[in-house]
Amino acid sequence: MTGRASAPGADDGLAALAVVRSAARPARAAVLFLHGGKADSRAPARPWQPAALRMRPFVRAVSAAADGDVLVGEVRYRVRGWNDGDADPVRDARRALGELARLVGDVPVVLVGHSMGGRAALRAAAAPEVRAVLALAPWCPDGEPVAHLQGKRVVVLHGDRDRVTDPRASVSYVRRARDAGARADVALLPGGDHAMLRHSGTWHRAADSTVAELLAAMRAVA
Repeated sequence: MTGRASAPGADDGLAALAVVRSAARPARAAVLFLHGGKADSRAPARPWQPAALRMRPFVRAVSAAADGDVLVGEVRYRVRGWNDGDADPVRDARRALGELARLVGDVPVVLVGHSMGGRAALRAAAAPEVRAVLALAPWCPDGEPVAHLQGKRVVVLHGDRDRVTDPRASVSYVRRARDAGARADVALLPGGDHAMLRHSGTWHRAADSTVAELLAAMRAVA
């Protein structure tokens, strides 16, 4: 089944989980997408804003390719910004994971995040149900925590011509995540920019194949 539906039970009157494709049979896994945003903004997040629209091709590709027992959804943000210690998109991701559990039970989850959403996905991977993260051009500032990634699968894709978030910071983050016990890898996409518009087909194919590999690996150890 396709279409957008929201899970019940969110605070602030807004569900944090938007289901893009329900599982056609009992869900055995889920993929949740987290789009980018701003470092600081209390303005409301809307699904038609560019950061949200940028993720739609990735969501569509995974929805079309995933097996029938995989739920695909998006994390809906209350506000557009990270907002320092509030880490607002991480709070929204945690709410979405709670709504997902109420909807389909305890299933393993892959988080896919871009830019600010990549940082949020990597932080939210502290939840035990999150088994893997695909971070696209993530925002990885110095000192970003990695200890919670022990035993997790982490893949980072970053364009080598990104002028918004630093691909070198992604390499450093993955190195630290490995030291902390994560199974982490990073790939730099030649000519790739932050918006993932240059060589967009390469981005989409790489993300789609990576999510498929992460789901297959989760099934193998289930």
